[in-house]
Amino acid sequence: MSTAIPRPGPLPGTLQVRDGQLRHLLTIEGLGRPLLEQILDNAESFASLNEQGVKKVPLLRGKTIANLFFEPSTRTRTTFELAAKRLSADVMNLTMSASSTTKGETLLDTLRNLEAMQCDLFIVRHAEAGAAHFIARHVAPNIAVVNAGDGRHAHPTQALLDMFTIRRHKGDLSSLRVAVVGDVLHSRVARSDIHALNTLATGEVRVIGPRTLLPAGVEQLGVQVYHDMDKGLRDVDVVMMLRLQRERMHGAFIPSEHEYFQRYGLTEERLALAAPDAIVMHPGPANRGVEITSEVADGPRSVILEQVTYGLSVRMAVMAMVMGVKDAFDT
Repeated sequence: MSTAIPRPGPLPGTLQVRDGQLRHLLTIEGLGRPLLEQILDNAESFASLNEQGVKKVPLLRGKTIANLFFEPSTRTRTTFELAAKRLSADVMNLTMSASSTTKGETLLDTLRNLEAMQCDLFIVRHAEAGAAHFIARHVAPNIAVVNAGDGRHAHPTQALLDMFTIRRHKGDLSSLRVAVVGDVLHSRVARSDIHALNTLATGEVRVIGPRTLLPAGVEQLGVQVYHDMDKGLRDVDVVMMLRLQRERMHGAFIPSEHEYFQRYGLTEERLALAAPDAIVMHPGPANRGVEITSEVADGPRSVILEQVTYGLSVRMAVMAMVMGVKDAFDT
C-alpha cells in the first residue's frame, strides 16, 4: 500500500480551495491568511455555541461523515466525531487496520465502496505522509477530505486549534514570541503550527531542541533555532511543547529520556524565563517527566485542556466550510 501513496509535493491551490472557498483541508501550507482567519472567526461562533446549554445546530443534517483512521487515535477521532454530531451529521467510525484493506482490498477499492454508500466527507488519519492528498485527488467531486494527521507531514486542524487558543488568550499574534520545543523532526503538529504561525504574521517563531531532533534546514521555514532551552525560552509569550515521537524514531536520537528532560524538559524554573503571562501548550498526550512536569502541565499557565475544548469548535468550523457552509450559521 505504501507504494500507492506518493509523498506530498507542492499542492495545486485548486486542490484545497475552489472559488475562494475551502474545498478540502489537507495542509496549512499554501492557505492564505484571510482563509485561516475566516476559519478562526467561524470557530469563534461555534465556541459560543458550545458554551450554551443546547450545543447542536442543523448545519450538516442529512450529511454523512466517515472517520477513516488508519492509525490509532482517541482524542482526535473523538473530537471529530463529537463535532460532526453537534453539526447534526451522521457519523461512521471505521478502524481501517481491521478493515478490508488488510485483506487485500486496495485503498481505492475502499474509497469506491464508501462513495457508493453516499458519504459526503472523509476525515483521514494515516501513518504515511501524503495519504490525505492521495485520497483527495481520487475521490468523487462531491466528497470533501479533511486531513486528521498524515505521517510526519501535517496535522492542520491541530494547528488551527492551537492558533485559536493563542488568539483567545493573546489577541493579535504580530507582537508575540512563540517557542516550539522538542521533537520537531518527527512532529506533523510542529510543521503545521510553524506554517500557521508564519501565515498569521506572528512576531517571532522559535524552535528549541537538540540537533538530532530538528530537521536539516529548519531555518528555511522562517524560524529562529535554539539548542539551549534557557536561551530559547527567554521572554517568549507562548511555549508549545511537543511529545517525543518514539513510534517514529528508528535509531538513537537522544542519549536517554532522563538526559533529555534535564536539558529540554519544561519545569517551573525554566518557565520563569518566559514572559510573566506566558501560556503553555501541548498537543497531547504529554509524557510527564520527559518533556514537561506535572506542576507545569496542570499549572495556572497551562491551556492544554482548553486546546481540547477549542478543538471541537475548530473542527466544527472546518467541516462546515468544506461542506459549503460559508459562515458558521449560514443556512
